[in-house]
Amino acid sequence: MAAKNHDSRRSLVPTRWAEGMEDSFHIVLGVFLFGIAVAALIYSVIRVFTTDPFFPTGMIQAINDILFIVIILEIIRTVIARYTDGVFQLQNFLIIGIIAAVRHILTVGASMTLGAEKPQESFDRAVVELTVSSGIVVALVFAIFLSKVSDSAVSKAASTK
Repeated sequence: MAAKNHDSRRSLVPTRWAEGMEDSFHIVLGVFLFGIAVAALIYSVIRVFTTDPFFPTGMIQAINDILFIVIILEIIRTVIARYTDGVFQLQNFLIIGIIAAVRHILTVGASMTLGAEKPQESFDRAVVELTVSSGIVVALVFAIFLSKVSDSAVSKAASTK
């Protein structure tokens, strides 16, 4: 009876084959993301030297581009961690979200500070964007805190058993 129960749980796709395909796919994704990061870096360097005026437009674009490349590199790190550890790490995604929100805050803030006079409607929209992005950063930092507290509680419970 136990053998019959074991046979009913067999997968149609062999586990080793599926894991090998998944590993290959993660490697391809990592290489592709790295290529995107290199292309973004090259494009950013060219754009910094060709943007007129450099101050403030070129500087705002350069900061935005650098943070975009950091986001890509963090995604690569997450893919590599998934490949090596076999699990997605929640904290990596939260960090990527924080970097993205801070990138938006810096871009909007810099354009408000360094940009030309804008109509009241544009100013109000920028303030709302800054408020929402700031709330997102606080929420994501709180999520990291909760994740670490949860991990330490699980570790403590496992060590007492």
